[in-house]
Amino acid sequence: MKSDILVVGGGASGLMAAYAAARALTDQGRSEQVTVLEKMPRPGRKIMITGKGRCNFTNVKEWNAFSQHVQAGSAFVKSSFYNLTPERLMAFFEQGGMHTVVERGDRAFPASHRASEVVDTLVNACLSLGVKIQTDTRVTSVSAREQGGFELQVEGPDGTQRWLCRALILATGGLSYPGTGSTGDGYAWAQALGHSVRPLFPTLTALVPRGYKAEGSIVSTDGPRHIDRSSPLSETGQSLLGIQLKNVSVTLKVDGNVAGEEFGDLDFTDGGIEGPVGFQLSRKAVKSLVNGARVQLVLDLKPGVALNEITERVKALWKEVDGDPRSRRLHEKGKCKILLEKLMPRELVPGFLACHPGVMTLERRGRTDTKVWVNLPTIAKTLKEWTFDIAGHVGYERCVVTAGGVATDEVSQKTMESKKSPGLYLCGELLDIDSDTGGYNLHTAFCTGFLAGHSAAR
Repeated sequence: MKSDILVVGGGASGLMAAYAAARALTDQGRSEQVTVLEKMPRPGRKIMITGKGRCNFTNVKEWNAFSQHVQAGSAFVKSSFYNLTPERLMAFFEQGGMHTVVERGDRAFPASHRASEVVDTLVNACLSLGVKIQTDTRVTSVSAREQGGFELQVEGPDGTQRWLCRALILATGGLSYPGTGSTGDGYAWAQALGHSVRPLFPTLTALVPRGYKAEGSIVSTDGPRHIDRSSPLSETGQSLLGIQLKNVSVTLKVDGNVAGEEFGDLDFTDGGIEGPVGFQLSRKAVKSLVNGARVQLVLDLKPGVALNEITERVKALWKEVDGDPRSRRLHEKGKCKILLEKLMPRELVPGFLACHPGVMTLERRGRTDTKVWVNLPTIAKTLKEWTFDIAGHVGYERCVVTAGGVATDEVSQKTMESKKSPGLYLCGELLDIDSDTGGYNLHTAFCTGFLAGHSAAR
């Protein structure tokens, strides 16, 4: 089997690479064939789950602001960004019949909020230019030919096949969400073709507080400090599960030193601490955990109020609750819950109390005489500094992005062509580049794929 340009991987970067290559060939009046080899039954499986199925496909910030959200390889990504800016990407989808909308935080979505539209538009754009997309096709080996070009061994619906191409684009993605086909095959092929692979680790993932999961849930099959998402929750984890906090501040501490701070929304899930704020801090947190450091997240539920102000507020509210005629029959514990409900979302109170038993003190005055004290200063301080010791992180089974990858200094940032193996192009998550959630990471995949495809067609 022969194809002038072969793209291995039918995800975001691979489909865009195939489109860009076919577009460039058509514009040049050339009739060379572009083929996508995808191991899954359908292309774009990971796109389908992006943004909880809504697919935040780009972020419309200008480069200076956008680049602040590229956690690794921002200088490398710059050329590809300008070849396919967010505005050009939105225009591509609009021209393909997909209406788009920009929401809070400059995040762009399909107007229908259906990720399937993104996939359909990409696939249709490829097919309209003659790209062949061969699914259920697993590449088993890749090698460079002495006379130039590449040879691939492939297992597909028609059995074992040998494919030849003059240009090869590796767009196989990373290790995250292996159920979508991202199993890291491209790293080994890149190494076989002379490339170095920087250490890999999961990012944009859940951070697991100590005591959040049931005892015995820590496993190490997916790297150090990995806690499988499917492991059962403890009683504390159950009390926090499903709670979403808005407009909170979270500080990341590594070995007692501040390593990052984010403001925004945070979610407690079956994995641990997630949401935009959790994800933004997860990269540094996971890397620190892997290196054996002590990691903490410090949650500030009242970021706009100073500690002395919240302390006075807590005391005033307690006086109000304690003096309310409806509280006369309540024990201190009951009144404390009423107080906390005035200070935080009601559903958060059980979890708050489970994590901070010290907000109430039991004083024994005799064999039968006890007194419960509500520690108001402790409540105030904890509202500002709710500290979670992080035991581990969820691994590739449910992380959004794989950090690390093929060393970018071995790839031309102006063409995405390998400096080690002429005719080889690399793009997307396979490379040592990763960006934040919010449209940044997916746009990075699209723009590096576009540049790789365009360059391979020249």
